[in-house]
Amino acid sequence: MAAPRPPPARLSGVMVPAPIQDLEALRALTALFKEQRNRETAPRTIFQRVLDILKKSSHAVELACRDPSQVEHLTSSLQLITECFRCLRNACIECSVNQNSIRNLDTIGVAVDLILLFRELRVEQESLLTAFRCGLQFLGNIASRNEDSQSVVWVHAFPELFLFLIITDHFLKSPELVKAMYAKMSNQERVTLLDLMIAKLVGDEPLTKDDIPVFLSHAELIASTFVNQCKIVLKLTSEQHADDEEALATIRLLDVLCEMTANTDLLSYLQVFPGLLERVIDLLRLIHVAGNDTANIFSTSGCVKAEGDVSNVAEGFKSHLIRLIGNLCYKNKDNQDKVNELDGIPLILDSCSIDDSNPYSFTPLPVLTQWVVYAIRNLTEDNSQNQDLIAKMEQQGLADASLLKKMGLEVEKRGDRLILKSTRDTPPQ
Repeated sequence: MAAPRPPPARLSGVMVPAPIQDLEALRALTALFKEQRNRETAPRTIFQRVLDILKKSSHAVELACRDPSQVEHLTSSLQLITECFRCLRNACIECSVNQNSIRNLDTIGVAVDLILLFRELRVEQESLLTAFRCGLQFLGNIASRNEDSQSVVWVHAFPELFLFLIITDHFLKSPELVKAMYAKMSNQERVTLLDLMIAKLVGDEPLTKDDIPVFLSHAELIASTFVNQCKIVLKLTSEQHADDEEALATIRLLDVLCEMTANTDLLSYLQVFPGLLERVIDLLRLIHVAGNDTANIFSTSGCVKAEGDVSNVAEGFKSHLIRLIGNLCYKNKDNQDKVNELDGIPLILDSCSIDDSNPYSFTPLPVLTQWVVYAIRNLTEDNSQNQDLIAKMEQQGLADASLLKKMGLEVEKRGDRLILKSTRDTPPQ
């Protein structure tokens, strides 16, 4: 007759299985830690027991790395490792006390070492990939909004683990880790990360169904960071800050937002992101005034260079602000009206006035003007109020008729009404 199981212990008033020594018990803990009250009352001894299981199970992985014939015996160990990571991941959600307790047990170092061991296993098992992903999620959650944990993750994981994740395309698939570690990166490292996002967004292969939720999480990070930090780029108007890396990294955030809003699966989320459209219009106005007042990097900004050098990316900033406004207003009446309310339409039209002097303009329709045309079309599509505004501006001499013609637009009088119409068949791509 089998020995009876020991009675469950209490987790500060919550029933939990004990001792924690098997998969069933770990799964029960993982479920319990989905509730905030259970996370907040968890004793440190629970995490020590989970860590003990994690260490014991990692020995099987070490053995399989040394002796490939042992790989076939990894199934149960990988299940335990996965559930340990899930349990710890859940315990860290919005709970700094647990983050600190788990970190102080040196669990981060054990987790990073184990994840690095996974790459040495020359096998392709779904269970291995699941354990790998849960490990990354744990690292992301323990570092979330916790500077001490971020520092420890950085010490253990950089550069070896991060380079491995980037090379194998796993880093971008771990939004929790990306969000947690973005604050610890240098500005050059941030630019590299943002370039990876752009490459993924504009690559030959479109985002998959599984990629979309991940990039929606990235979109939240990119948009919120841009809204909070975008005015840093105004430092570039001063010669002593002309190579300010923080400002230049912030500009790369705008590049990512432009590519994200070109993706229909991400666009609707960003179109309603709090404060994004308002901040973009405000920043466009500030750099437009700065560019007209003095000679600086924003005085002639119609070119977007192809090189990846961080020192060149500021030159297309105004173009990309206008492009982003156009994207955010695509088939979105609320945003069309918001731009009107913020006096953004005259600002966008006036942005073309300096473009003819741009020394980098080699096309019949310069880059800045192309995006102005695109933005105006999106602002006026099925929006009679915005159409009337531009038509009245032209009649009052506030909008240059030759400029409108250059943009493929003209004002036509029909009875008592002024009608803005397009003279082009297809919009710029």
